[in-house]
Amino acid sequence: MAAGYAELLKTRHAARLLVGTLVGRLPNGTAAIAIVLFTRAEGGSYSLAGALAAAYGVANAVGQPLLGRAVDLYGQPRVQLPAAVVSALCMVWLALAGTGSVAVAYAAVVVAGLFTPPLEGGLRALWPGVLGGKEERVHVAYAMDAVAQEVMFTVGPLLVTLFVALWDPAVALLVINGIGVLGALSVVVSEPSRTWRSAPREAHWLGALRSRGLLALLGAFFFVGTALGSITVAGVAYADDHGGQAVYGWLMAALGLGALVGGVVYGARQWAGAAERRLRMLVALLAVCYLPLMLTPGPVGMTALAALAGVFLAPAIACAFIVVDRHAPRGTVTEAFSWLVTFFGVGAAIGTAVAGPAVELGDTRAGFAVASVAGAAALVVLMATQRVLAAPVRGGVVAGAGGAVAEGSEEGSSDPLIRN
Repeated sequence: MAAGYAELLKTRHAARLLVGTLVGRLPNGTAAIAIVLFTRAEGGSYSLAGALAAAYGVANAVGQPLLGRAVDLYGQPRVQLPAAVVSALCMVWLALAGTGSVAVAYAAVVVAGLFTPPLEGGLRALWPGVLGGKEERVHVAYAMDAVAQEVMFTVGPLLVTLFVALWDPAVALLVINGIGVLGALSVVVSEPSRTWRSAPREAHWLGALRSRGLLALLGAFFFVGTALGSITVAGVAYADDHGGQAVYGWLMAALGLGALVGGVVYGARQWAGAAERRLRMLVALLAVCYLPLMLTPGPVGMTALAALAGVFLAPAIACAFIVVDRHAPRGTVTEAFSWLVTFFGVGAAIGTAVAGPAVELGDTRAGFAVASVAGAAALVVLMATQRVLAAPVRGGVVAGAGGAVAEGSEEGSSDPLIRN
């Protein structure tokens, strides 16, 4: 698999787009952690910290599909870079103004979340054109994308806590968002981004959401997001009782590292059968691995449990990318992937909002219990919608510059997620 990834990255523009997108998404990937640490440093409560992170997440969830549809209609550079600049300026506003005025703090995080550029969906729209329109290579790129995300989610928390330790949470916000703008700039000035155009789409006000299968997938990943959002806040409460910010950074990094390892192992073989059926199994395993977090052992044991909780995350995400391809209507590629980000983000926002009061009214275990309940709910959604997910949209495509790739595979076929 490593050889397959290396071969893929040798393709012109591939490495630049992958790295630029990951760097550009760093502010979004670390927003919840950065906002929680900043609010606590300003003297805010867990509830306020969770609520601000939730407000950012909800605004991000609203903005992603809207900006994704704009990208499908008007192209990437005209949408992605202006959005990145506006979002970064609002986080600068938060860092300078603080949380003394709650209204100002909410306004800053809401506008920042609303204008977060849909770089994640944008990259997946670019892969077919960059990789010559070969479906097999595109699926390998999806797997690589999922693994690379976990590198960001492993390194990101460590960067935030490092900047907090070297300076303070306000400087961490400034630096992370400045880096993010540079990443977005690197993507939008590239040739694939400048020349990409979406496939023709049927005029429909619902856009990608007219697919019942996509709606089922989004419902499940709402709860996966809820689980991760609750862990973000519960982890802060645990760290406060067991050594402070450094412990929190290690817990979040371990969660990302577990997902990274899981993604690499998952990608080491070719999987037979429909992606929808495999996704149910992966989400079931993900839900089971959230349960031990409620044991809350010492920092070493808790770090190990955090890593275990992340093991099936990247495989579930990589599999979900394939399911999106199979169910998204023609010409809605960026929007469809952005809706996945949206529902995941809304779930994470709800998770942070619920976990804060759960910790304050109960204890740290109550915060981690939210993750367990949410993981089980994600599995229930997938089980209840088996028949809908078993009927992928035919005629949907993943479109890129210079061509399109037909989506999906028939029931019982192999998913070419991994090669070599």
